[in-house]
Amino acid sequence: MSIGRLASLAAVASLATAGVLTPACSSKGTTGAGGTTGASTGSMSTSASTGTGIMPGSAKTPIFLILMENHDWSAFKGSASAPYINNTLLKTGAHAEQYFNPPGLHPSEPNYIYLEAGDNLGITADLGVSINHQSTTDHLVTQIETAKLSWRSYQEDISGMDCPMDAVNKYAPRHDPMVFFDDVTNMMDPMAPRCIQHIRPYTELAADLTNDTVADYNFLTPNLCNDGHDSCAPQNDPVKQIDDWLSMNVPAILASKAYARGGVVMITWDEGDPAPSDGPIGFIALSNSAKPGYSNMVHYTHASTVKTVQEFLNLTPLLRHAGDATTTDLADLFTKLP
Repeated sequence: MSIGRLASLAAVASLATAGVLTPACSSKGTTGAGGTTGASTGSMSTSASTGTGIMPGSAKTPIFLILMENHDWSAFKGSASAPYINNTLLKTGAHAEQYFNPPGLHPSEPNYIYLEAGDNLGITADLGVSINHQSTTDHLVTQIETAKLSWRSYQEDISGMDCPMDAVNKYAPRHDPMVFFDDVTNMMDPMAPRCIQHIRPYTELAADLTNDTVADYNFLTPNLCNDGHDSCAPQNDPVKQIDDWLSMNVPAILASKAYARGGVVMITWDEGDPAPSDGPIGFIALSNSAKPGYSNMVHYTHASTVKTVQEFLNLTPLLRHAGDATTTDLADLFTKLP
């Protein structure tokens, strides 16, 4: 074993001793030739703004960004398969009717990269970490750490014992943008301590909410069944799979101390479907400061989300297209700064 590999293992052991690493179970389903195919029943145990309406936020304003897969908003709005979205979330929070993925940007991987970097960085295909990894340090989570704030990526179906750069069960690395950045993975080291410390099994979120130890920025990705990418038993309906997952997981966030002190939940989709549709795709904002039952017709893209996250966390400079003069932040969905 190389000296570098031993050093990485020692660092991970140190994290475990400190209590940073805890084992977690993957979500379960029916196993077939392609891996786990059954959707889990829930993974947690328990007038328009011009872009200048949001002033920098406090570091004690936790953000939860939940990403779903490959559907236009029209598939959910008014759908009998999405009662929680239509009857609860849209009444509790505010939503956008004209939110799009960046023009012509498909498939998934470049959209996830865009949400981390404010641009797709030239990535135009789902080719995986080994090919599409990036050397730049100019991306959101590094900016967050530089500002002495915290972040975590909670991913369903990972073990938490390594840096998850390869598919496992129904986890897809292309839906976990942080693993594409060399400074997070220590040049694609599967035992990279920074990666393992920050990219955690989704099952750990419940305890973090209960103990009020969630990060300032929390990126949440369900597995390929629960994010609606695949059609999975028992629902065999991706819209219902998404709605069911949200109904079983969002309430715990809304009941948390982090949410009560000004937390913000943002739910969106990576891209329109079927391609080449750019949407509109869904965007829902939940917060004590979100306008309940409100919707608007403002044109937004993923750059709007990046810009708003940066504004909430007082991060500068704005990342790439987040800083474009034509990029509107999401301030109109809120009555005041969360």
